[in-house]
Amino acid sequence: MKSIKRELHCPVCEEMVKQPIVLPCMHSVCVLCAAEVLVQRGYPPPELPAEPKTPTSSPITRSPRQTRRPPPKTDRLDRVIRTVCGTHPGRRRKDTPPVIMLFPCPTCGKDVELGERGLADCLRNLTLERIVERYRHTVSLGSMAVMCQFCKPPQALEATKGCADCRSNFCNECFKLYHPWGTPRAQHEHILPTHSFRPKVLVCVEHEQERLQFYCRSCQRLLCPLCKLRRAHSGHKIMPIALAYQTLKEKITKEMNYVFANQDSVQAQITQVESGIAQTEVHSTVAKEQLNQCVSELRSVLAERQGALAMLLEGARAQRAGALNAQLSEKQSLLENAGLLTYTQELLKETDQSCFVQAARVTHNRLVKAIENQQHFSLSADPSFRHFQMDVSRELKALSSMDFIQAPLAPVIDTQKTLAYDQLYLCWRLPQDSAPAWHYSVEYLRKVGSSGSNGTHCSWQRLDDVGGTSAVIDKLEMDSVYVLRVRGCNKAGFGEYSEEVYLHTPPATVLSFCLDSRWGLHAERVALGKGQTYARSVPGMTLLQAADRALTSCHLTSDLLVADVSITQGRHYWACSVEPGSYLVKVGVGVEAKLQEWFHLPQDMASPRYDPDSGHDSGAEDTQDCPPPFCFLTMGMGKILLPKCGASNTSTGPLTAPLPPRLGLCLDFEKGRLTFYDAHSLRVLWEGTVDCSAPVCPAFCFIGGGALQLQELIANRSTEQNPPRRVTIQTHATDAGH
Repeated sequence: MKSIKRELHCPVCEEMVKQPIVLPCMHSVCVLCAAEVLVQRGYPPPELPAEPKTPTSSPITRSPRQTRRPPPKTDRLDRVIRTVCGTHPGRRRKDTPPVIMLFPCPTCGKDVELGERGLADCLRNLTLERIVERYRHTVSLGSMAVMCQFCKPPQALEATKGCADCRSNFCNECFKLYHPWGTPRAQHEHILPTHSFRPKVLVCVEHEQERLQFYCRSCQRLLCPLCKLRRAHSGHKIMPIALAYQTLKEKITKEMNYVFANQDSVQAQITQVESGIAQTEVHSTVAKEQLNQCVSELRSVLAERQGALAMLLEGARAQRAGALNAQLSEKQSLLENAGLLTYTQELLKETDQSCFVQAARVTHNRLVKAIENQQHFSLSADPSFRHFQMDVSRELKALSSMDFIQAPLAPVIDTQKTLAYDQLYLCWRLPQDSAPAWHYSVEYLRKVGSSGSNGTHCSWQRLDDVGGTSAVIDKLEMDSVYVLRVRGCNKAGFGEYSEEVYLHTPPATVLSFCLDSRWGLHAERVALGKGQTYARSVPGMTLLQAADRALTSCHLTSDLLVADVSITQGRHYWACSVEPGSYLVKVGVGVEAKLQEWFHLPQDMASPRYDPDSGHDSGAEDTQDCPPPFCFLTMGMGKILLPKCGASNTSTGPLTAPLPPRLGLCLDFEKGRLTFYDAHSLRVLWEGTVDCSAPVCPAFCFIGGGALQLQELIANRSTEQNPPRRVTIQTHATDAGH
């Protein structure tokens, strides 16, 4: 019992609880403490339940015979009050809106809403009161005597009984006096003497005569039969109080047995915590020594630098002082010119011209030098030392911001550069105010099941000691969703994880190829970039010269580019990006032999026959069951044209959609089906069929100006590009009839 003393303390007064009440957050406080807290918060003083220390009257004021009078009935008193106040059934006086009281629970630290009635809606914690009573009798037995409340003061005796109905303590004689034999008081329940009396059972705070016989699992509240019928509890899970008692008791018993059965693990955890406390002391001492050492090193470096700068300043002072002293000596020597001037005056008295000229030549030179020194005087050294002023604002700012090293903040993943292709490429950066990271840890996992949010996850896999701000992850499964995150690490340890990003791998093996122009590249209009993965088409002189016939004919030039590989089996995926400003670009696949035939034989570009978008020959002599030899999508001017699907949509034209940044294509050779994707999200744009009875190759067609870039393999980014391949340059022009 001594070990539970801490559990019996009120969190407000930190003493043994007295008349505890249960807050809506299921924590208990003294009712007086709760009232004081509410008053301190500015709420009106609540009406506290009375706790009489005596029965209905005291023996000093009323005799035992007078106490037998029955108390006035409450219903009669209510009728009198209603009559005086003038309130009748069906008529309700307007009241002010009730004040919702908020009680700051010191245990959970939250503001708990008490309701309109405040503390009156809170039930007393009778169980806690019984535990406190047992604790007092067990631990403090004999130290706190309970005295009889009805003995006269000089002859007060120790109480031997307590009456739960009278809520008072009696000695043997007083108990017999106030509970005469043959009266209703003789049937009162007597208990051990106590300083706090409590009700026998819990009753509803709103319906005072109703016992709490039900428990609402939805609201987690005790209910009386009348509260159960309220609309507020309709549809809630309500069970009898006996069932709730049995269920909760079994759970607590199991939990208590589990705690008792795992005392060894608790002791091991205690040992671990004690070891952590000891290590904290040791490591804090080491950190303090490192701090003192770092500050001492700063002081030594500062003192060394101060000495070096002082020596430099002293050298400059000595040099300038020497120059000024030399100039001072020179100027002082000019004071001796007084003899020169006297000599010159005597020289001017000479009348012999030849003798004057002979003697005056040297004197003239000395006078000229003296005049120049007076007219062009300046100090030989600057005495201000302006160049020796120090600006330590940057150093002071650095010293004032000197702090213990912090772990890096959560990196920010660059979703524009991060992509999944043949491999997975992840790029990120640190926030500007983050501490630097020595290396990074990249973690990823594959979602098992559907690609939606309901899919399950495998275990996290990790790439440790990543040096830069990007990483490549290989050996991934096709058509799967991967979750990625990254965090930095430095001397302070690992920082927080970045936000998780989801990437969908391609639905098939990535096909690597280059552009081959052996069927129609014209150097004047189409140019291939380095590595033959980029092509740009510019309308040349041919289209300009055809402008004269614009009123009589439609002259279009087209250039076909195909892949340097052919597909004969399996499923393959590739991606490309079309410049949004392109005029018309067709992207798709076709039978290699049919592409040659279609490209080399002049055809009407406006006719649906051999129209790459329709994907089939619409001549009457062809059978409808034969799949088309081509399957293309047309895009240009920032839009993509989605052809009509099936015969049921013949009345409606094709749809247009915004051009995605990257377009993905997946060819299933065995099924003869080509699927177009938004390569960023792998959202299906359109599906078409193609004849796969012969080798099929990816194809691209330019009509007018445009540019196209094949998606580069992530594996080739760190390798050297292959030398450009030789191509055969051909041209092709088609004319529509007049």
